[in-house]
Amino acid sequence: MRVLITGAAGFVGSHLCDRYLAEGHTVIGMDNLITGNLDNIAHLFENESFSFIKHDVSNFIYVPGELDAVLHFASPASPNDYLEHPIPTMKVGSLGMLNTLGLAKAKGARYLLASTSEVYGDPLVNPQPETYWGNVNPIGPRGVYDEAKRFAEALTLAYQRYHGVRARIVRIFNTYGPRMRLHDGRVVPNFIYQALTGQPLTVYMDGQQTRSFQYVSDLVDGVYKLLLSDEELPVNIGNPVEMTILEFAEAVIAVTGSASEIQFVQPQDDRIKDDPKMRRPDITKATTVLGWQPQVDLTEGLTHTVAYFQDKI
Repeated sequence: MRVLITGAAGFVGSHLCDRYLAEGHTVIGMDNLITGNLDNIAHLFENESFSFIKHDVSNFIYVPGELDAVLHFASPASPNDYLEHPIPTMKVGSLGMLNTLGLAKAKGARYLLASTSEVYGDPLVNPQPETYWGNVNPIGPRGVYDEAKRFAEALTLAYQRYHGVRARIVRIFNTYGPRMRLHDGRVVPNFIYQALTGQPLTVYMDGQQTRSFQYVSDLVDGVYKLLLSDEELPVNIGNPVEMTILEFAEAVIAVTGSASEIQFVQPQDDRIKDDPKMRRPDITKATTVLGWQPQVDLTEGLTHTVAYFQDKI
């Protein structure tokens, strides 16, 4: 296949480029580098099957030649990023959607949207199945990301139903691994950085809010299988092993061998306003429809991730 991957210089996008190239496909990477980093794909520039276009997908997209698939992964994805760039976040989830879906329609290409577990908001059910409509504050500070993704899903289904675009939607749950940005504000790099530098691990409130962490290679495998599947409705891809943030902090300390202590703090800004109190995917559909389930356990995944960050500090 010849595939376009937007957000290619980002954390997940760069790993997707690796996977598609390893499978023998031709990859066109696209990124405006607002949060992406060329270092993530520098190793690909000598690969004849890879090319890169610096471009903001919120503007018209021109890609010459045939395309077999468009994977739309461009978007700020951490609270720090979308609170700093609220309007670009909404533009990439609306104008960027129109442009990438229009491109897929014109090329007769398959399409895959990177959606998010944030469409469930602060959920009232646990675990969260794809049939759950969510509990989202549309005008809160996180609404720029949550609502952009909810709109993106609706637009994807509209193109699928009205134009016949072969569209797929992945709802991504917390994912970690090498190439995350050290200071992007998310809990994994925050805790690893604090542990490696001997600082206290700062846990908001009592640390009893829960998350489910999946390693990036598991996510990429799920995305690869979903694109080639016949599933037309959203699919959760995440690790169903739920743990508290406090337990995760303890796991990071154990893997790093750090002497850091855990410090409980009260948030002073909007970064965790409307922050979900729990997050756990129901992966029944992914297991039955895609034959997918996570393979990398937390200790193994953290070991790889810590090794990456040690080289960055």
